[in-house]
Amino acid sequence: MRIENFIQTFPYKIILGSASPRRQELLKSLGFAFEVKPLNVDEDHWPVELMEEEICIYLAERKAAAYKELKEKELLITSDTIVWCNDKVYNKPVDFNDGVRMLTELKGKKHVVYTAVCLRSLNKTRTFFDAANVYFKDFSQEEIEYYINNYKPFDKAGAYGVQDWLGYTGIEKIEGSFYNVMGLPVKKLWDELSVF
Repeated sequence: MRIENFIQTFPYKIILGSASPRRQELLKSLGFAFEVKPLNVDEDHWPVELMEEEICIYLAERKAAAYKELKEKELLITSDTIVWCNDKVYNKPVDFNDGVRMLTELKGKKHVVYTAVCLRSLNKTRTFFDAANVYFKDFSQEEIEYYINNYKPFDKAGAYGVQDWLGYTGIEKIEGSFYNVMGLPVKKLWDELSVF
């Protein structure tokens, strides 16, 4: 009963600054009502000295700073997910060939998926991140091309979705949160909302 009361009496109106249907689905699954206000922020540039989780933290905070309409008793949630492998970032593919390149470089290897979340009210900002190791099998070229042609993962970091065909057929194992790989570390988010 206390959990239901916490959700119903949460002191902020939640605004999700993301167009991602996965993030919307996961936040909805926590039980909170929220408004969606996608933010148009460049996700392809960051200071060159940043590495791994520092990149997605920077981008999540940049998205939060881009929202100028925050009011009293509103809580903005922004997030960013990156894939890190071979000492570089695999962001969203720009086209078919870029997706093929990414999956060809990632196949048969372990990569790390980082997701950062920024919670921002008028008086307070809190940023946190989660990380998961994902192990890919050694895909065939046919599998890669089939996947990109049929699932068009052009809005997904690393050119794949853990919750669709390539995730079902190509992931050997995950060390860490499945939902972090999907785009929102909901367990950590719940914990942070509980004390915000």
